[in-house]
Amino acid sequence: MQLWRLTATDLAALIRTGQVSAREVARDALDRLETVNGRINAVVEHRPEDVLAQADTVDAARARGEAPGPLAGVPVTIKVNADQQGFATTNGLRLQRDLVATDDNPVVANFRRAGAVLLGRTNTPAFSLRWFTTNQLHGDTKNPRDPALTPGGSSGGAGAAVAAGIGAIAHGTDIAGSVRYPAYACGVHGLRPSLGRIPAWNPSSPERGIGPQLMAVSGPLARSIADLRLGLEVMAAPDPRDPWWVPAPLEGPSVPRQVALCVRPGGLATAPEVEAALREAARRLAEAGWTVTEIADTPPIREASELQLQLWLGDGYAAVRAAAEREGDPAAIGLLESFRSRAEAMAPDAIARALTRRATLAREWSLFLAENPVLLVPVSGELPFPDGLDRTGDAGVARAFEANLLQVGLAPIGVPALTVTTGLVGRTPVGVQLVAARFREDLCLAAGAAIEAGGVPEMPVDPV
Repeated sequence: MQLWRLTATDLAALIRTGQVSAREVARDALDRLETVNGRINAVVEHRPEDVLAQADTVDAARARGEAPGPLAGVPVTIKVNADQQGFATTNGLRLQRDLVATDDNPVVANFRRAGAVLLGRTNTPAFSLRWFTTNQLHGDTKNPRDPALTPGGSSGGAGAAVAAGIGAIAHGTDIAGSVRYPAYACGVHGLRPSLGRIPAWNPSSPERGIGPQLMAVSGPLARSIADLRLGLEVMAAPDPRDPWWVPAPLEGPSVPRQVALCVRPGGLATAPEVEAALREAARRLAEAGWTVTEIADTPPIREASELQLQLWLGDGYAAVRAAAEREGDPAAIGLLESFRSRAEAMAPDAIARALTRRATLAREWSLFLAENPVLLVPVSGELPFPDGLDRTGDAGVARAFEANLLQVGLAPIGVPALTVTTGLVGRTPVGVQLVAARFREDLCLAAGAAIEAGGVPEMPVDPV
């Protein structure tokens, strides 16, 4: 049996019932990693003996009659920007190659407590800054479906790993689409949870600025919606180290099964292939009993995207730019240079005004989502980009930011958003994005499951 092909849900059930051992699953996962990772460079560090030791701990607990946990023996990967005890939290930087964590990030700790086996560390662009995954320390990650396409970013290693069968669930982070876009580009599913849903913090690093505190979240990528639900349940366990964490229930009150479809939010120039995917997803939802209503526009998404940029550029731009120069990463420097004049022109009170305006926009979105429980919109206005698009100059950067308007704009609003992969155009993945009110990930996942039931691309895949 090729255990690496199975979902996390199925693997955990097999291990809990003793049909396979956690060591067997770990050995198979390591074999898969060794077979395909050289072609995609998704995992940039792993320690086989440690992986097998973790699996043996799960098997020993089960032998003693102890509950092995909801992710009993399931192989998962961790992005290299999250603290994992004994590993460097590189964030794709040579500057941080020796920043070895002495404690786990709450996300990692929650995975361990749930019985997961930490298989390896996945790649990210320098500073976790781009929708493309390259850096000077670990090298380039390739999309397993088509190496000419970006694997996405910044959780590009996570998306590529899950798509290629390296682990059943991948940890990612998202401040402007960094879970949702790799899932879209690699043809898997990815959930950006609400602000405050999943506790996270890196003990190895200084406290983050207010922009990242309000916009950056951790979330799961997986090959099934059921696995995202399971990953969310595990990752959302409480941890007192994150003061933003909220003890909200994972299942909210019953609401009408209503979906608002918006093909061109904010006047987005949506490609015909993306529009076709949206309308097919709407058809699947209607067949599953959801009421779908098409709307002309959403609450302000362009202004929300502008607000995200203000919180990013106005909160530490100079320090990141200086670090990029020290790192010498050309892609990071190029991206930051594209925004340099704008950052330097920001008024001293820009952050204060952005935070004030954020409350107004969040209220407008909250009222809209109270009337429209689920929103169906593009992940991107385009199919996945050619790899390296943002290194073609300012025009490439502008094209990427325009196409990914929804990914950027939803971040400061704090709501959950789910990428569901729905099909292929040739061998290029396409999918849709579902949005719900704060802490209503359950609605995103319920609608996502209905869309998933209508068919998804083959996964996992052997890298092209």
